[in-house]
Amino acid sequence: MIFLLIYRILLVLLLPVVLILLLVRSKNNKAYRQRLLERFGLFPKPYQQGGIVVHAASVGEVIALKSFIEKLLLTYPNLPITITAFTPTGSAQITKLFGERVQHGYLPLDLFPCTALFLQRLKPKMMIFMETELWPNLISQCSNQGIKLVLINARLSKKSLVSYQKIGPLIKPCLNRFDKILTQSQENLGHFIQLGAPASRCVNSGNLKFDISINQQVMIKKAELAKLLFADDNQAKRTVWLIASTHEGDETIALAAFKELLPQYPQLLLVLVPRHPERFEHVAKLCLEQGLSLAKRSENTVITDKQVWLLDSLGELMAAFALSDIVTMGGSFSEVGGHNPLEPALFNKPVIVGHNMSNFNEIMQQLRQADAIIELSNNTETNPSSKQLANEVRQLLQQPEQQKARGAKALKVVLANQGASDKTLAYVQNLLVTHPVETKSLGDNS
Repeated sequence: MIFLLIYRILLVLLLPVVLILLLVRSKNNKAYRQRLLERFGLFPKPYQQGGIVVHAASVGEVIALKSFIEKLLLTYPNLPITITAFTPTGSAQITKLFGERVQHGYLPLDLFPCTALFLQRLKPKMMIFMETELWPNLISQCSNQGIKLVLINARLSKKSLVSYQKIGPLIKPCLNRFDKILTQSQENLGHFIQLGAPASRCVNSGNLKFDISINQQVMIKKAELAKLLFADDNQAKRTVWLIASTHEGDETIALAAFKELLPQYPQLLLVLVPRHPERFEHVAKLCLEQGLSLAKRSENTVITDKQVWLLDSLGELMAAFALSDIVTMGGSFSEVGGHNPLEPALFNKPVIVGHNMSNFNEIMQQLRQADAIIELSNNTETNPSSKQLANEVRQLLQQPEQQKARGAKALKVVLANQGASDKTLAYVQNLLVTHPVETKSLGDNS
């Protein structure tokens, strides 16, 4: 209890810093200064009480949760399902995927009055957190109020384990309050037990990120983007190389590789998709400084002879995967640790990643075993990442059959590992037995 008290005091002292950071981020993305009251626990009206709250921090978590949320909505048609996020992009993704079918707002700051107000407004039966989202104060309050607690798709890398062990007196009681911890893999399960989670409450249920699918919205977006990419039916289809979810430094590497390839492949189109909207203008400027012709998605113009297409939009990445020929995942050339390679794999695409995919160790292990991923080595002066990237893309361009083979292998890995959503739902149903709610069988279409 003493460590939780210290944690609460520190958060109160840091509150001005948190607010300043939100305002700084809002300089480039005004969404960070909007809906501030939700950050303090004032969940927006109208709202229904007594349901399930699922927290998905940002875009990647929301997408990974899609299959599970759909099953939850079908199983509990009369129970309010609330999805919270912590970033504007995550919030936008929730609205895009689920619309009015769910309640939605920001998860409040982990301050006692804010979380108390949040819980008082929603009075949930269950609170579901994801991956490594551990909010000690909110979790403590849920436990004290008899609200069921579940950590799903739980992930804890070796690096994170070492970091969390340093604050073990705060984290261990937090983990002990969960009714169930459902991990992505056996390795993650072991890490949580090492950290102090009760072994009897930990289960390896598989990775929800494999349970992705292509829905109607993606196909509609695909058709919309295709009209801009391939407007002239008589024009030869250009090869599309997509760099997804880029961070600072990724574009510099990609543009250097692209310029090396252009003399040999002048019709190659580079598509850049920055991870954060506040970087859109910076990336556009970077492309122009490199002397490359640029088109922006926001301009809604047909791509003709432009060399780079900047997707300065939200919610169109999956559709862009569908239209690409080769995909490179951003965030994998730095300490970010990469982004989900399963999304392009779902579309049968060959995927290239940088040297650091530490956020997806288990997924990468399976992709490597199936020879379904192209992975670059560390960036060095004699073997820079841009040169490695250009070489790998060139090889795929020269061997179309290798493109298809890599894509097929990647898709096979995705399909072979699906099913975590069903397992997760089963544990949720079991825990809700003590709270009688009206359910609907997944096989009941009446």
